[in-house]
Amino acid sequence: MASGESEFFTLDDFTLNDSTVFLRVDVNSPINPASGEIIGTTRFHSHLDTIKNLSGSKVVILAHQSRPGKEDFTSLREHARVFESLLDRDVDFVDSLFGDYVSARVKKMKNGDIMMLENTRFYSEEVSIDGNDLASMEKSNLVRGLFPLMDYFVIDAFPAIHRPQTTLVGFQRIIPNIAGRLIEREISSLSKFMKGSARPTIAILAGAKINESISVANNFLKSGATDKILTGGVVANAFLWAKGISIGKRNEEFIIKNNKNYKELIEIAKDLLKNYPEQILLPTDALLYPSKHRHIVGGTVPPDQLVADIGVDTIVSYMDVISSAQAIFMNGPMGMYEFEDFSTGTFEIARAIARNKGLKIAGGGHTLNVLDHLNLMSKITHASTGGGALISYLSGEEMPVLEALRASKKFFGGKYHGGRQ
Repeated sequence: MASGESEFFTLDDFTLNDSTVFLRVDVNSPINPASGEIIGTTRFHSHLDTIKNLSGSKVVILAHQSRPGKEDFTSLREHARVFESLLDRDVDFVDSLFGDYVSARVKKMKNGDIMMLENTRFYSEEVSIDGNDLASMEKSNLVRGLFPLMDYFVIDAFPAIHRPQTTLVGFQRIIPNIAGRLIEREISSLSKFMKGSARPTIAILAGAKINESISVANNFLKSGATDKILTGGVVANAFLWAKGISIGKRNEEFIIKNNKNYKELIEIAKDLLKNYPEQILLPTDALLYPSKHRHIVGGTVPPDQLVADIGVDTIVSYMDVISSAQAIFMNGPMGMYEFEDFSTGTFEIARAIARNKGLKIAGGGHTLNVLDHLNLMSKITHASTGGGALISYLSGEEMPVLEALRASKKFFGGKYHGGRQ
């Protein structure tokens, strides 16, 4: 075991060759309901480094797909095939999670073998046990059935770090919980942004999810993590509404319909504008849908129009701020970029970020889609796989999986030397 200074155990802290390693990943992916085909392999790719680092081990993969009641709540058989294709190695799928059959199959594994077990959420103990009741998790059939088979337990499921579920946090006192390469990369990159000394630091918060963006803005500004926040999309509309500026009937209705707590969110936005008036940048002009007319912010938005993109003046002013930034976080599009007539703001802001030479972190499905569409992914320092977990982390919420990793290192310290207990 190495003596690294990380708050977690990492793969570098142990010699994992010739051992049985259980690896918890998050490859929860969109699935074509007609064919059962997995749409997109981004999350699979994010775990490849970890799996390749375990090439001298017997690797047993744990994962989930969707949740009970959803159309895409399926077996992981197809997920195993995707890993097989990407790794160009056999991945043995077992359609159970624990029990005598699983035990027998795991015990027959040889170094270099990879096995994937069934969807963890097919079993009620994964989601039904109170996340704060660690003792009950440790007594569960799931934990008791699996831990005797493992020498080490590696967690690489960054998109699920906000979920206190049994296969994510239930092994922390039984066997060392080790952070995989994806979690290492995510936490390192996000910490550089949140705690780094590079200034000025800016966050671009846009898109339709105002609840998430206002929460992140609140944490960024109160913690001093960012010097300026640039707003776009529905997020900008919410701040404009909070400032008493007309956004039009259709835009107000959209916010009300999609946010049951919209009054609370508008009040938080008002407080942020009051306390940080120079740090929150709002659009000064916009394009309207369906008219395609340019709108000067401060005037009246016609009741039948949606704000569909930021205008040219806003693009220019935002690009100026971006050009001088030393660290940038980007989440969400500037408007209805799916329509060519309203894509200019989103695309030009993305290109401006790509030209910047500082630290650049991008998150959110729409943001990553834009960067991929424009062939700009290689220009980004780090593209986060986190989704809801990323937003929760940046909002300053407690992350149960990260807490489990920290607790496991404190619990085991230097006293664990491998082998089943």
